[in-house]
Amino acid sequence: MKTRFFSIERARKAQRLLAKMVIEKNNFPYPPRTVGGVDVAYVGDYAIAAVVVMDYNTLEVKEKAVNVVKVKFPYVPTLLSFRECYPMIKAIKKLKELPDILMVDAQGRLHPFRLGAASHLGVVLDIPTIGVAKKLLCGNIGERTNNWAPIYDKGELIGAAVWTKKNTKPIFVSVGHRVTLKTAIEITINTCKKYKLPEPIRQAHIAATLERRLIKEGVELG
Repeated sequence: MKTRFFSIERARKAQRLLAKMVIEKNNFPYPPRTVGGVDVAYVGDYAIAAVVVMDYNTLEVKEKAVNVVKVKFPYVPTLLSFRECYPMIKAIKKLKELPDILMVDAQGRLHPFRLGAASHLGVVLDIPTIGVAKKLLCGNIGERTNNWAPIYDKGELIGAAVWTKKNTKPIFVSVGHRVTLKTAIEITINTCKKYKLPEPIRQAHIAATLERRLIKEGVELG
């Protein structure tokens, strides 16, 4: 099977190779000074990527960047990273300074091929990343301890279900790149305020959604 721009077979091969390059060790200053969040929204044939950088302790927004690009890869289950990494990279490259670690509204290791967009992005840019997803893509949730539970797939620990608010469903956290699962969980919990999602991802989602609305209304931003 081939898409107009890329063959699925080649994408799958690249995915397997990149998955082997993921580093599951802390390779950044901890606790971080800054933390980022990135999200992607869509309007027609265009992808809108928004990235927000925040102070880790105060969660004050320090910088935002938004980029709109034409979609270059179709929606293919378990190959979403090939669709979303390009717009995310374009937005990230607009930043004056990269955050110490970036939270991605996507899967990381918690993926059938162990390479969701959070891991793909981290490996390609060689930056520390965390995958934070709203849905469970694969694996089975183990026994809960306090506010999180491990997720296993084929006997391998690939992520965690994390409860950030009472009486809500969990979010799903996994290693993106250059971070341990333990640290990824800690950062996720520490960056949640009164909302279910970590504030960096929530703010990135707001920025991407706003840009999408402006595009629909025919407003062009400089």
